[in-house]
Amino acid sequence: MTVTEQPTEQPTGPETTTAGPETTATEPTAGAVESTAAAAEPAAAEPAPRRPRRVLWAVARWTAAVVVCGGVGAGAAMGITALDRNDVPGLATESDGRWDYPELRLPALPVDRPRPFTDGNEGEIHYADLRELLLPAPAGATPDPKLKGGFVSTDAYLSLYAKESRGELKEHLADSTLRHIAARGWTTPDGTRTSIHLLRFSSVAYAEAFKDVSLQADAADGPKALPDGVEGVVMENFADDVDVADTSLYAYAEKKPYGPERVRWAYIQAGDTLALITQAREGEALVVPFQQTVTLQNQLLG
Repeated sequence: MTVTEQPTEQPTGPETTTAGPETTATEPTAGAVESTAAAAEPAAAEPAPRRPRRVLWAVARWTAAVVVCGGVGAGAAMGITALDRNDVPGLATESDGRWDYPELRLPALPVDRPRPFTDGNEGEIHYADLRELLLPAPAGATPDPKLKGGFVSTDAYLSLYAKESRGELKEHLADSTLRHIAARGWTTPDGTRTSIHLLRFSSVAYAEAFKDVSLQADAADGPKALPDGVEGVVMENFADDVDVADTSLYAYAEKKPYGPERVRWAYIQAGDTLALITQAREGEALVVPFQQTVTLQNQLLG
């Protein structure tokens, strides 16, 4: 019985286990001190490797900045080279004064009808709608509310001339079997007022007679009938390469001295149709847009 109960009695066990930790915590051995010192040495020496890491990081940042700047510069260079010269500030070519007209196209013809100066059209007749043969207004121009591209009266056309010429011109038109008159007008931002009148006659002979007899457009000293307010006239010279085959062109400018504005005008006789183009501007009617307008209208009629 005594042997069986003995293992359960341990009067001295707890005291022995408590003494062990107290000795280890309060009195470390020499080996423990050496281990602690050894563990502390790497912690003290750890900041030494950080210096090269900072250098490498700075080099990486500058390299990235150079790459970004190089990419931006290359992109800008590619963008500029892709632009048209006129779109680059400081490199734009100065305009020579020409207006920006829309792309021109000849109007459609009725079935089996030829152009005025082609084989099979001996009468040089314009079969296209006369209104569609009018030159369109350039970009930025303000249309004339009285000349919208439709038909106008004879009196509206005659109002362009001096009062002393209108009566005689009206009689000649009445005798010339005039069919109709189409007109368009506009004003550009620089103040130039343009009007185009197309007169269609029943034949080439009547168109030529009105031009030669009534207007005397081919006279050496200038036309007989002058625009309203014009007293003197000088001939306008066009370059040879703007001529259109089978049409006749006569151009004039108001002679100095003139009033507050100057007038330029031209006649184009193309088969059965006679055109009158006028431009007026305060101070001076510019040569370049005038000759450009006359040339384009001549091409449409030819």
